[in-house]
Amino acid sequence: MNKAIVFCIFALWQIGVTKMIDKIKSESMDLLFEAILTLESVDDCYKFFDDLCTSLELKAFAQRLHVARLLDEHRVYNSIVTETGASTATISRVNRSLKDGNDGYNIVFDRLKEKNLLK
Repeated sequence: MNKAIVFCIFALWQIGVTKMIDKIKSESMDLLFEAILTLESVDDCYKFFDDLCTSLELKAFAQRLHVARLLDEHRVYNSIVTETGASTATISRVNRSLKDGNDGYNIVFDRLKEKNLLK
């Protein structure tokens, strides 16, 4: 099971508001995350998230993760805008999550590095 993907999606849902966990915690959110944790492969994730989300929502998640990775590499905003197409507002939001969030991105990055999926 590729837990890194699960943690990526979880972290991406938290973007924008520090400590959002308290605001979104519910039985239905718990069930959603438990459902995600049952996925065993990238292919399973594609199938489930294709049913769950629009392609634009998934692309936004992927873009935010990409932005977070570039910010973690200390890239400047202009470079990130050029590479990802993200707005400066999105980059600022992701940067705020990296600095003041729940450490979700760092959890994901560390686990991806452990699996040699990220440098």
